[in-house]
Amino acid sequence: MRLSKRRGLGLVSAAAVTALALAACSGTSDTDSGSDDGDFTPLTSIKLQLQWLPQAQFAGYYLAQEKGYFEEEGFDSVEIVPSGGDIVPQDALVAGDVDFAIAWVPKVLGTLEASGVELTDIAQVFQASGTTQVSWKDSGITSVADFEGKRIGSWGFGNEWEIFAAMAADGLDSTSVSITTQDFSMNALLDNDVDAAQAMTYNELAQLLETVNPATGELYTMDDLDVIYYEDTEGAMLQDAIWADTQRLEDPAYADAAVRFLKAIAKGWLYARDNPEDAASIVYDIASNAEAAFPVGPVHQLWQMNEVNKLIWTGADFGVVDDAAWKKTVAGALSATNQDGLPLITTDPAASAYSNEYIEKALAELKDEGVDLSGSYTPIEVTLTEGGQ
Repeated sequence: MRLSKRRGLGLVSAAAVTALALAACSGTSDTDSGSDDGDFTPLTSIKLQLQWLPQAQFAGYYLAQEKGYFEEEGFDSVEIVPSGGDIVPQDALVAGDVDFAIAWVPKVLGTLEASGVELTDIAQVFQASGTTQVSWKDSGITSVADFEGKRIGSWGFGNEWEIFAAMAADGLDSTSVSITTQDFSMNALLDNDVDAAQAMTYNELAQLLETVNPATGELYTMDDLDVIYYEDTEGAMLQDAIWADTQRLEDPAYADAAVRFLKAIAKGWLYARDNPEDAASIVYDIASNAEAAFPVGPVHQLWQMNEVNKLIWTGADFGVVDDAAWKKTVAGALSATNQDGLPLITTDPAASAYSNEYIEKALAELKDEGVDLSGSYTPIEVTLTEGGQ
C-alpha cells in the first residue's frame, strides 16, 4: 500500500467508493467445476484484488490486461480491483469476492493464524524486500541496533513486522521503541514527528527525494539520509505474493485458471522488465484515468517501475517461492514481539500456505510456447524531479 507525498491522502469520490464496494460484493463467475474425471468448463472471468491503488507496483497485472495476455490465456474478463485501504486483499479472497489477491506474506500469516482460514501463496512475485527505514543524516540511526528509545515510523497493518523481526534478530527489546503511525507519505519525517520513517524503495523513498530541501532550495539527496534496508537484515520478509483459495484449488477449473492466470501475469511482468519506460507510461495513464487513484507523476512511476523490477528479477525463477526465504519470513514472525511484547504469530502456518505447483506448471508451459523468462533486469537511470512530475 503506497501513496504520494505531502499532499496527504486525496479524497476518493463517492462514485469511486461505490464502485469499489460493488466490485468487492459482486462475487465471481463461471464457477462450474465440471466432473471429477478432469472434464471441466474453464473459467473465463476472474477478479484480482490489489493491495493498493493503480501504480507501477502492480504493472505486470495491468500489462497482462492491456497487452492482451489474459485473452491469450482464455480469459474474456479479468477485473483488477484496487484498494485505497478500504479492502484487505486476503479478506476479500476469503469472502469469495475475488478469485486471487496480492498481499504481503507476513500480513497473510497473521490472518491465517487469527482466523484459521486456508490460503495458498501460488506465486512469489517480489523475491526481495523493498522496505527501508529512513532517517536524517545527523540522527545517529544507521542500523537496527540504534532503534532503542527512538520513535520509529510505520504504516501499521502488518507493515511493522519487519521492524520487530529485525530487532529480535539483534536481541533488542521490542518494547523499547515507540512505533509511531505515519501516513503513506514522508510527512512524518519531514515534520520531525518520527526519528526514522518507513519507506519503500520504489515509493516513499522517492517521495522524499522529490521534495525540495528548504535549507538549500534543491531536492533532497541520498547524502542527506541514512537508509536501513531490511533486505540486508535478518528481519527481511517476503512481500507481494499471489494468493489463492486453498480449498478451491481442489477444483480443477480453478486450478487450471490459476495456471493460466500466472502465465498471463508472467508475460506482463516480462514486458515490464524489458520495457520499463513504456510499462511505467501505461500504468501512469491507467492511474490518471482511474476513478480511485492517488496522483503520482510520470517520473515517479518510472522510478517505481525501475525499483520494482529489481525486487522481482533477482536471478531466481520468476514467481517461485524460495523455501529458505519463506522459512526466514516465518521464523522472523515467530521470534518477534510487537511494541506491547505480544508475539506476531505463535505457530507455523500449514504446509498448504505456499505451493510452487502452479507457477512451475505455468513456467513450463510458457517455455514450451517459446516465452523466455530467463535473464535478469538491467536497471535504468531515473533522475527524479520535484513531485515526480
